[in-house]
Amino acid sequence: MKARIPGGRGGGAQSNISAMLRQAQKLQEDMAALQAELDEREYAVTAGGGAVTVKINGKREILSIDIQPEIVDPDDIETLSDILTAAINEAIKRVDETNSSEMSKITGKMPGLPGMF
Repeated sequence: MKARIPGGRGGGAQSNISAMLRQAQKLQEDMAALQAELDEREYAVTAGGGAVTVKINGKREILSIDIQPEIVDPDDIETLSDILTAAINEAIKRVDETNSSEMSKITGKMPGLPGMF
């Protein structure tokens, strides 16, 4: 007596695996395209009431730091340092949040992947 394979000649499980592999490949392509787009984005963050502006890209590379002359006090370098630190940290945070949010839009379509990025 021959065993019957559910799904007939269509290959059932093999067909499902092929579909999953195609879906995974499409997801990988979509993620690579999105990452390239995110890497090119630029963000500008100000701190100290606009005294310092940091520009950063999606790769977390600092593009420029603009400092208003009136904030530069040779007797108070610590304040300038604090403002720069705050601006840079906020810029990095903004990049990370945007990248995570955009990637979750793609990975959320695949079971078991939400929140992966």
